[in-house]
Amino acid sequence: MFEELLPASVAVVEAYEGDAIADGTVLYPQEEAVVARAVDKRRREFVTVRACARRAMARLGVPEQPVVPGERGAPGWPKGVIGSMTHCDGYGAAALARAGELASLGIDAEPHEPLPEGVADVITLPAERERLRGLARSHPSVHWDRLLFSAKESVYKAWYPLTERWLDFLEADVDIDPGDGSGGVGGFRARLLVAGPVVAGRRIEAFDGRWTTGRGLVATSVVVPGA
Repeated sequence: MFEELLPASVAVVEAYEGDAIADGTVLYPQEEAVVARAVDKRRREFVTVRACARRAMARLGVPEQPVVPGERGAPGWPKGVIGSMTHCDGYGAAALARAGELASLGIDAEPHEPLPEGVADVITLPAERERLRGLARSHPSVHWDRLLFSAKESVYKAWYPLTERWLDFLEADVDIDPGDGSGGVGGFRARLLVAGPVVAGRRIEAFDGRWTTGRGLVATSVVVPGA
């Protein structure tokens, strides 16, 4: 899913339920310590996305290294590498690039189903809720509330490595381009409502992203160019 959303310079590895990608993957001691007491589901997801990350490193020609969560859960990547990981029921993915080619990136995948009751009211701005109602009327085949949630997750994952600061759901106003409305590739823009990071001498005021749906999932991505 993410290969159609991300530039060719990004190494993407995905795993669906039933794939054998994680078979034989041995965690490094630093990684093992993170999930030593985790339930089986959490451990499987943790191992799967790290198996994806190891394969993505290999595609970039980077020696395999542990990927340990840091502050606020952000993965720690090898020097000279940027990346993002995501997982949900039955799916995991990692996307990596060389730091000189992109400034940051974020990916997120979610089940393509409505958000639980009440969640949208917590994570959306009034203007976003109004736009969601319009999208639901014009293109009812897509669960736009879930897509917006995923877009904000991708925005945060791209934001945090550049700022090392929290970004609240209500600090970015996401406007979704539905494309043809069929669930194919579309876009979105997240206008930052707080001061954005400075990249290559320019302050970022908005993040641009892409989205798609398929195989029961919605996937979103954000790429921040390096220059």
